[in-house]
Amino acid sequence: MANFKKTFYKKIDHINQWRMRKVSNRNFIIILAFLVGIVGGLMASVLKRLTHFIATSIQNDIDWKLKYSLYLVFPLIGILLSVLFVRKFIKGKKIEHGITPIIYAISRKGSRLDPSNIYSQVVTSAITVGFGGSCGLEAPVALGGSSIGSNIARFFGLQYKEVTMLLACGAAAGIAGAFNSPLAGMIFAIEILLPEFSIPVFIPLLISSAMASVVSRLLYSEPLFTNFNSYWQVSALFFYLLMAVLIGLYTVYFARVSVVVNQWFRKIKNPYNKVWVSGVALGLMILIFPALYGEGYLTIQQILNGQFNAIVKNSLFSEYHNIGFVVFGYTLLTLFGKSFAALFTLNGGGNGGVFGPSLVMGGLLGFAFSYGINLTGLAELNVPNFVVAGMAGALSGIMHAPLTGMFLIAEVTGGYTLMVPLMLVCSISYLINRTMLKHSIYTKVLAESGDLISYEDKDRSVLSMMRIKYVLETNFVILRPDETPKSRQHDIIHSKRNIFPIVSHDGKFIGIVNSEYLFSILLGELDGLDTTFEKLAQKPNDIVVIHESMESVMSKMNKEDTWILPVLGPEQKYLGFVSKSSVFNKYRALLIRQGHYLE
Repeated sequence: MANFKKTFYKKIDHINQWRMRKVSNRNFIIILAFLVGIVGGLMASVLKRLTHFIATSIQNDIDWKLKYSLYLVFPLIGILLSVLFVRKFIKGKKIEHGITPIIYAISRKGSRLDPSNIYSQVVTSAITVGFGGSCGLEAPVALGGSSIGSNIARFFGLQYKEVTMLLACGAAAGIAGAFNSPLAGMIFAIEILLPEFSIPVFIPLLISSAMASVVSRLLYSEPLFTNFNSYWQVSALFFYLLMAVLIGLYTVYFARVSVVVNQWFRKIKNPYNKVWVSGVALGLMILIFPALYGEGYLTIQQILNGQFNAIVKNSLFSEYHNIGFVVFGYTLLTLFGKSFAALFTLNGGGNGGVFGPSLVMGGLLGFAFSYGINLTGLAELNVPNFVVAGMAGALSGIMHAPLTGMFLIAEVTGGYTLMVPLMLVCSISYLINRTMLKHSIYTKVLAESGDLISYEDKDRSVLSMMRIKYVLETNFVILRPDETPKSRQHDIIHSKRNIFPIVSHDGKFIGIVNSEYLFSILLGELDGLDTTFEKLAQKPNDIVVIHESMESVMSKMNKEDTWILPVLGPEQKYLGFVSKSSVFNKYRALLIRQGHYLE
């Protein structure tokens, strides 16, 4: 087996060498973009079909008398099966969620994603959503698509910039295939994953998105929403602006609630206890608000079709479905319930994303706003128009992606006639969220840990890409605490370094001594020829821990005007030194890499 692997990799290497001589990287990227688009579209189709199959099977093949009560436990079963699948079949025993791992891979892992994401995202998200988990399929399909692009690029031995390009192509293909919206897929990749781009990136992204959409239409042509054509009235402009402000504030609320819920579930260490907590809580919420079952797109479609009381009709309060203010109040409660239902599903062990819930929450808010205004008699608003604008606004604010929100909703609903309201609602919602929260729900954690590339601050972004282990210098003469300058005279004189670490025999760092001081002793200018290094040891200006961020290291150096600092590991073990010169060399190398990034 080992020989077969060796032969196989050798053959691949020969093919790559031939390819590099005959085909330029730019042209080869175009060829691979077709491949990534086809595979990404295939994956999106498989995910949608599998989810639909699971949902249809458990809803249509179960006796009607049991069905309503089983709806309450189906989400719990789905989350449990998802957790069991991960613990049984995923090598790392932990599955990644949402868009955050993609951004982290670009920032910190050389755009490398584990190939297990390609199948694990499909299986676990299909189980979670198919059994009624209140989250979306779009983030898993984007992560799975990104893994396809990343691993195809790595298979052909491409460099960072090409791997990143194909990773973005995979994400675009996933979104395009999931929504049958090639334009939105391309814009999503540029806006979320490639915020600093140049014109040539459009071509591979367009190809991948288009191919994924074609494959998805061939294999699973069922649209997300039934298209509608509706014109907007200028007289309603004030109400669109007012709703945009409300949506922007709601997206801030959702981002903050997500942090709180995440902290709740982190306190629960046993993964199966998380399943029970989230599953039981979801069952109770679905009992009161049936619209929380599954993705929630069906409810939005019913509202777009003019069935404004459908959200109450299927609930315990169905007898009040003709009372307008009951419909309005119940919709508001469902809206806030959706935020908790989605977050409980994801934090409890289910796999999905907030992409889909963002659309549903925005649609519900748009419906509640316009329907409520109509009830007051202040105006007669076109409710479906506000539902569509609400979906775009919520996605824009939560993801910090106004262009994605605008074009995605225009594509999946056919609402291009609403482009002006969509532009205004998306922009205002985004600006409100961005003003109150610097980072989106996807990037907040990465920003706090220093793992986010920020194109607004080049120095900090480049420093954040560095790791101490890559700039660690170890070619120093180590002195032991029981030794003396006389016994180590030869090593001291011939050392090319002007600083010496004093380290115990078990590896613990004691201190440092500089060459100028030692030479003064060896030349007889100072006493201490037979003094042990333990007594001669000096305390450094500061120390660096191996896992410390490079920003912190540079801060320590600048604070003490120090050129070099010792690096320690666990239990004060000496590892080496980090110097400004090594950091600057690495800095220049990273700047060069970023300069070539997606040229």
